[in-house]
Amino acid sequence: MNIPDQARVAHATLSPDKVMSKLVSLAKRRGFIFPSSEIYGGLSSCFDYGPLGSEMKKNVKDLWWTSMTRKHQNIVGIDASIMMNPTVWEASGHVSSFNDPMIDDRTTKRRYRADHLIENHIEKLRRDGREEDAHRVGASYERASEAENQNRAFYDIIITEEIKAPDTGSSDWTEVRQFNLMFQCNMGALADASGIVYLRPETAQGIFVNFHNVRESGRMRVPFGIAQIGKAFRNEIVKGNFIFRMVEFEQMEMQYFVKPGAQEEAFEAWREERFNWYVERLGIGQEKLHWYRHDKLAHYADLAYDIKFAFPFGIEEIEGIHSRTDFDLKQHQEFSGKNMEYIDQATNERYIPYVVETSAGCDRLFLALLCDAYNEDVVDGEQRVMLKFSPKIAPVKAAVLPLMKKGEMGEKAAGLRDALAGDFLVQYDDAGSIGKRYRRQDEIGTPFCVTVDHQTLEDETVTVRHRDTAAQERIGISKVKEFLYANLT
Repeated sequence: MNIPDQARVAHATLSPDKVMSKLVSLAKRRGFIFPSSEIYGGLSSCFDYGPLGSEMKKNVKDLWWTSMTRKHQNIVGIDASIMMNPTVWEASGHVSSFNDPMIDDRTTKRRYRADHLIENHIEKLRRDGREEDAHRVGASYERASEAENQNRAFYDIIITEEIKAPDTGSSDWTEVRQFNLMFQCNMGALADASGIVYLRPETAQGIFVNFHNVRESGRMRVPFGIAQIGKAFRNEIVKGNFIFRMVEFEQMEMQYFVKPGAQEEAFEAWREERFNWYVERLGIGQEKLHWYRHDKLAHYADLAYDIKFAFPFGIEEIEGIHSRTDFDLKQHQEFSGKNMEYIDQATNERYIPYVVETSAGCDRLFLALLCDAYNEDVVDGEQRVMLKFSPKIAPVKAAVLPLMKKGEMGEKAAGLRDALAGDFLVQYDDAGSIGKRYRRQDEIGTPFCVTVDHQTLEDETVTVRHRDTAAQERIGISKVKEFLYANLT
């Protein structure tokens, strides 16, 4: 793999806030993403995908699904329920340990991650040139992270260092306490403990509990994988950066079951395949992608890497590749009492498979694609904004533009649009000058504009304009569908 050690932050000439402000404005104005329930003041970190956003998100999910379940004969898909038997989450460890250390400011009633307050304080000390103090606090923070009473240790650091809330400067702190990130609700008529269920915080457990169902019904043999795309929910204390961190989000996950001892080879193979997917299928520049190896592993893992993207606000994770050992299946065997072993019919070996996981955040990836595609340049002496999407993920594949909207020219353009509509999402636009219509399509990332003009009426040819270069070529009107298939798939 040709993988850069360092990632370059996009749009270096603009401040991160400026870039994000432009992206958020464009996303709403052109129908990619809207604030959820905006007419009622919205809801923190909840968003709705508009007409173009829902189309593009579907394109991304379809590409992922195809790459997993169509390209690999030994990977199949499922769609598990969002709500599951609550014992699932006891077995997975989410009930007891899916927590963040939380601290509240009594004055403002605002809530913060205690560990983030300390980490940000350490970074501020470094920026201020107080390296010795940063090292001292950092050492205390490391000890606190491993302390038996972690909450008290974090609280002592915050009080001793007089750490203030970053947004208000207030510091009337409560004690630190653990905050479970799962959304809890009640099922049935009784609002007591017997009816407690959870909105799933991840999609992986729906795969693990269906291990034997899928294996038996699909006649699967190890190694094999189970893929899933679905919603997950986390009551995050820290939210923000638009759709990067939301309380309701969508995951694209695949769990690959292997024989114990074969996990490292499978891990490296998936690490290479997943990185190449971003570059080759989505068209993201390699210089914006970055590998991060986890030194401090989750309790279930023996190896873990993240693929990170250089967002305007920093280099952040968009996908994790994890070697999860046999932890999950063993846990579900213990809590359910059901045998989760696999029997190799060829060798008669019995074992609980190890798992290699690939887990991508669909919404984070959507934001990464917006950031990667955003471009400002000058065409024909005019400033333009362009979303330089790969044609595979662009929401609108082509626009049909009649030079004149009335008469035979408009009729031919409408007929061409209808002929293409069964195969591609195509827009028909006859409002304004041809230059303005080109700019509108550039701004939403449409790869091609097809103009029906006077020459079309003479020789049945049309002008095809390429978004990225603004170059134009003439082809027969009967060849447009063939041209789009050749350039979009």
